[in-house]
Amino acid sequence: MQKTGFKETEIGLIPEDWEVKKIKDVCKQVRESFDPEENEEMPYIGLEHINEDSLTLNRIGSSLDVKSGKLAFKKGHILFGKLRPYFRKVYRPDFDGVCSTDIFVINGEEGYDNGFLFYFFANPLIIEIATLTSEGTRMPRASWSYLSDLKFPFPNLDEQKAIASLLSDLDKKIELNQKMNQTLEKIGQAIFKHWFIYFEFPDEEGKPYKSNGGEMVDSELGEIPKGWEVKSLDEIADFLNGLALQKFPPEGEDYLPVIKIRELRQGITASSDKASPNIESKYIINDGDVLFSWSGSLEVCIWCYGKGALNQHLFKVTSKLYPKWVYFYWVKFYLEQFKRIAKEKATTMGHIQRRHLSEALVVVPPNDILEKMSLMRSILDKQINNSIESQTLSKIRDSLLPKLMSGKIRVKGSETHENRKNINKGD
Repeated sequence: MQKTGFKETEIGLIPEDWEVKKIKDVCKQVRESFDPEENEEMPYIGLEHINEDSLTLNRIGSSLDVKSGKLAFKKGHILFGKLRPYFRKVYRPDFDGVCSTDIFVINGEEGYDNGFLFYFFANPLIIEIATLTSEGTRMPRASWSYLSDLKFPFPNLDEQKAIASLLSDLDKKIELNQKMNQTLEKIGQAIFKHWFIYFEFPDEEGKPYKSNGGEMVDSELGEIPKGWEVKSLDEIADFLNGLALQKFPPEGEDYLPVIKIRELRQGITASSDKASPNIESKYIINDGDVLFSWSGSLEVCIWCYGKGALNQHLFKVTSKLYPKWVYFYWVKFYLEQFKRIAKEKATTMGHIQRRHLSEALVVVPPNDILEKMSLMRSILDKQINNSIESQTLSKIRDSLLPKLMSGKIRVKGSETHENRKNINKGD
């Protein structure tokens, strides 16, 4: 029978069957430097590869591309970004590799589960303490010597594993959605090129149009299917540039997070900048909106991370009578061209100009053909639904995490699905 009472300790009330321990007694910092052999390549994780506040990776780098010092990590170790810890860059890899020296590599001591410790370090309370006690002003870094000497309550190993299992189930679903969206993106791109670049969309008989003898006509872009039109990107969609939102500060407690290039790239609404919710509605971002950065990173995405305010250097792209997937994929198709334009500019923050949207010519089919291409619409709808579900699961995880770490919510010390459903609330 699991105990649910509390006891008074030097750090306050904790579950009566938990123990107070210093962090350095339950885990240690791993400082194994990486000394590669000639041309030896390892997966590399830098701070830029860990998404802010989401406990996920956006990509994996190569050790060959990094000349500075690196630390080795093993599968299951905990990676904690010590530079500007308020970004909450915490990750637990399922592979061996190397990482930046601006990351703590952490491994549990005997009797302490790394899965549990990963969520322990991802707890907003630890992030807040690491931030407040950071050393340095311009480049603040968390202090391991300070953190490791702090005392916290810890459950027994069985309950640690049960807590980790409960939270990791949510993260596994988030990761599955992410991988599914990556697969859907590849499928969508392949279908788009097949239909819109090679003109092998299904004809009235369901056969590939061009190779089945479909009629082609001359245009300024070469031969295109009869009935199709050449238009510019700004003819198929409206591109709304964002506001200089520092001019619209919140006046009370209500506010909108400011969505800038950083938030676009990482898919977060944890922006430190806030704007008035009373800006014009057209500058308010909602789930399902298409956003396009025209400065710096030059990226396009479907926004699925909640309401926000559209900052300058971002376009919100909306339809001119066409389905969302049409302009979404066309803008993605032109990203590489836009990046080349940006590189040709003299400034370090190269960006495209609105005239480039007028110069980017695309071929658009008549609406009756667009309506038949329902697969493209369903692919994009599924991606949006997956992303929104992942955001919901992430919020559930982050709301449970501090309660589980403090013992205010208890789980039985068993890893079976049935027992994981039995969550006992403390006082």
